[in-house]
Amino acid sequence: MSNILKAFINIVNNYQTTIQNMTQGNNRANNMGEGLEQFIQNAFADTSNVSDELTRLATYEKIFSYQGNKNNPPDLILKNGDAIEIKKLESKNSAIALNSSYPKDRLYADSPMITKACRACEAWSVKDMLYAIGYIPKATKNLKSLWLVYGDCFCADKETYERIKDTVSKGITDISNVEFTPTNELGKVKKIDPLGITDLRIRGMWHIDNPNRIFEYLYKYDESKEFQLMALMSQEKYNSMPKIDREIIENMESVEVRDVKIKNPNNPVVLVDGVLLGFSTKGKK
Repeated sequence: MSNILKAFINIVNNYQTTIQNMTQGNNRANNMGEGLEQFIQNAFADTSNVSDELTRLATYEKIFSYQGNKNNPPDLILKNGDAIEIKKLESKNSAIALNSSYPKDRLYADSPMITKACRACEAWSVKDMLYAIGYIPKATKNLKSLWLVYGDCFCADKETYERIKDTVSKGITDISNVEFTPTNELGKVKKIDPLGITDLRIRGMWHIDNPNRIFEYLYKYDESKEFQLMALMSQEKYNSMPKIDREIIENMESVEVRDVKIKNPNNPVVLVDGVLLGFSTKGKK
């Protein structure tokens, strides 16, 4: 079974800062977001150096129970493990666009935002949510930094976001003389005009701040580095990882392991025990 520590170790041992273009049929797909997704997938599956596609796919099948799409979170689920959402940024401090999916401290099987295939991929009710946030400057193909951070380190409880979503949705349904259709979005209004030919979809566009800003009190982004890798989790989560993986991490000279205090996303004056892992490579002279 794979986990965040195994992925961190694989990236450190095989780090490649170039995100490769992916091939789809006869066309080259220049979508660096898809390249980042494959990079993350290979990190968890330890297939970065596997060139044979069938061998790689067979390994994916052993490691992952679900692979999603752009419209339905999450992007990946580890078998009997975490859900993973992958986000690509073109600016080191830009906010993260979550679109219609609000920030998640955890992923719940009863969420209306996930697919039937995701819900049925294995027997589960709740999973820890891991965000993999890669910074790839627009003018390059180089992965400059990667945050692996758990949702419960910076996302509030789901009730916080659902209260806002439900309040907005209720306000929309209070509009008189229009016809509403059930939807997972904020609202869908039908037959707005006298002819009954105009509909309106009302979607949420959620954003959350960048980890470089959120956790500036824990880590300062270093412009001089060629590549920076950070992983942040609660002390409880770190201690739940296999002992052998923790020992490997703690004995890697190139990796810094720090005990830190994290602001509780539901009550920032309360601090939570956490662990921050760091790895970086020097810039070219």
